[in-house]
Amino acid sequence: MRRISLMAGAAWLAGGSCMLRAQDATLPAVQVNASRLGVPPLDVPAALSVVKVAPEDVGNPGVNLSETLVGVPGILARDRQNYAQDEQISIRGFGSRSTFGVRGIRLYMDGIPATLPDGQGQVSHFDLDAADRVEVLRGPFSVLYGNAAGGVVQLWSAPGTATPQTTLGVYGGSNDSFRYLADTRGMVGAMDYNVAASQFLSGGYRQHSRVNRQTAHARLGFDLGQGQSLTLVLNHLDQPVAQDPMGLTRAQLQADPQQASPAALQFDTRKSTRQDQLGLVYERPSGDDGQWRAMVYYGQRDITQYQSIPVATQANPLQPGGVVQPDTHYGGTDVRWTHHGQLLDGDYEVVAGVGGDYQRQHRLGYENFAGGNLGVTGALRRDEDDNVNSVDAYAQWYWHFAPSWALMLGARHDDVRFSAHDYYITPSNPDDSGNVNYAATTPVLALQFRPGEDLRVYASYGERFETPSYNELGYRSDGLPGLAFNLRPARSREYELGAKWQATRALAFDAAWFRADTRDELAIDTSVNGRTTYRNVPDARRQGIELSMNGEITPSWQLSVAYTHLQAQFRSSFLTCVGTPCAAPTVPVSGGSRMPGVPEDYGSLLLRHGGVEGWSQGLTITGAGATTANDIGTARAAGYVVADLDATYAMSWAAHVGLQLSARVDNVANHRYVGSVIVNDGNGRYYEPSPGRTWMLGARLTFK
Repeated sequence: MRRISLMAGAAWLAGGSCMLRAQDATLPAVQVNASRLGVPPLDVPAALSVVKVAPEDVGNPGVNLSETLVGVPGILARDRQNYAQDEQISIRGFGSRSTFGVRGIRLYMDGIPATLPDGQGQVSHFDLDAADRVEVLRGPFSVLYGNAAGGVVQLWSAPGTATPQTTLGVYGGSNDSFRYLADTRGMVGAMDYNVAASQFLSGGYRQHSRVNRQTAHARLGFDLGQGQSLTLVLNHLDQPVAQDPMGLTRAQLQADPQQASPAALQFDTRKSTRQDQLGLVYERPSGDDGQWRAMVYYGQRDITQYQSIPVATQANPLQPGGVVQPDTHYGGTDVRWTHHGQLLDGDYEVVAGVGGDYQRQHRLGYENFAGGNLGVTGALRRDEDDNVNSVDAYAQWYWHFAPSWALMLGARHDDVRFSAHDYYITPSNPDDSGNVNYAATTPVLALQFRPGEDLRVYASYGERFETPSYNELGYRSDGLPGLAFNLRPARSREYELGAKWQATRALAFDAAWFRADTRDELAIDTSVNGRTTYRNVPDARRQGIELSMNGEITPSWQLSVAYTHLQAQFRSSFLTCVGTPCAAPTVPVSGGSRMPGVPEDYGSLLLRHGGVEGWSQGLTITGAGATTANDIGTARAAGYVVADLDATYAMSWAAHVGLQLSARVDNVANHRYVGSVIVNDGNGRYYEPSPGRTWMLGARLTFK
């Protein structure tokens, strides 16, 4: 897998990203989707990593986004080995509180939001077979994406190829894991296409962790002439079964890390998911010096999840049951205008846009028992509509005002309204309807100095805004009925100092120091039997450094290495719950305590040798320091370093058929470690163990 890490991203705006022109004449060019700011990557003051996606090159099956992120600093993507809860992704500590799905960072696929308007996202429908690259934006300029933008992750599909090609692949390996894939791409007249479909089956490393995931993705591009284009993006996810083994206590982890929690077996905890999404992007010129871009999308996501809420707990008439069934319809639009010109002999570019998104969720809740059976759908306990409407406006101005200086200014305003309509009203369960409105204007600015042709130094500042998601509003921590509309949005002030050095035309170094001070930090209050409540902590701080080096050492050797040091702390004291039941928080947490779920040090390395044809080999090393699992720091997972090895052999017959064979061994030393933690679990089930030594064999056949 070839990677180029490029610090850019100040040119990113909602729904788009900066045009980066490859500076490397040796490595293949990496195209990054345009916001029509023609600024070379060295000249844009922000932190962005661009990763070419080619999981087949290292023998990866292409199931998890974490496979692609080796060598990217700042981001921590943890494969939980639990497909009922999705991957755990955080950027500079934002998002680490999430017990399932992705929160605190924004997700996009081909410029189409994969994060709902309330801030809840998922990457389960990200299709790596059709992908061209992943872009990871960190730091202050993420705020230009609005609500919950502690960082931004975008996956971009490859356009159709001039020569049509079709790839068929199969992978098989440990834990009865199999993946089948097909991808076809090409051009027909003025249309280019890229269509992929796959199925992933696994018995799971742990007991009760079986999964069946089916995905399909299509990107169709139409050249309409006179500089106009239309891109159609469709994707489909059907995950009919994903068993949930849940977390383990320390004693259970030491006894057998492959076991499932007894509660998971008792209630047959599991989740089924189906999602379909459609997006359209239209672009056209605006005179000789500008461009219009319009995006519209619509999607539907249905979930049925069986949790391990005890029967005795559900005797409380205010409890909404142990089966969760949200049916979500969502969509939105974004329109922006780009213009460039000159001011006082300096080039400038300006971008302005408006957008709006909506979310209509009908949420049902049922008892998870009936007729003496557990883990089945019982009586109705919840029936409500949870709706979100958001509108936003943004603008950004870049000005190269002197030969060695450039200035970037931007601002965004968001208005997000939550409303709940309760239809399950009984004498013992009152009407819980209500609404709340969150609004914020978030500025951003940066200044860059160019001391040399290949060296850039910059400073940037931005303010961030994050509302609670509906999953965080769902239950009040004080035990009272209704949604937790008493939660306040988190607001952050972010600072970054960075340097970028293009050491050679094939090798780049990036470094950044960052700090984010957050008021009303959204943190986990209690997490018991699959149900989580949240609180606001007055003050928190995340600060640290990022270092990375990416490129070619020699024409046959590639290296990607990244290191992050992160200090994430609560700056104010508060009370928390320990154990269950917990009527009210009584245990003090002192200011200066570490935030749970965030290691102080983490990093990754990828070293590859070989070319396109014949043999190639690779070594991957990933590691993270110790991670606390609760606010008071009494539970923690030890740090780890894990090494993986892979080998591939590629051959072709004439110019029409290619065969690639691969073999991969993960966790070569069979190290026993905890890959992720469940923060503040009231039952002490904090730990999600990762697999020992596993293997995967693959074969891909390509017809041109």
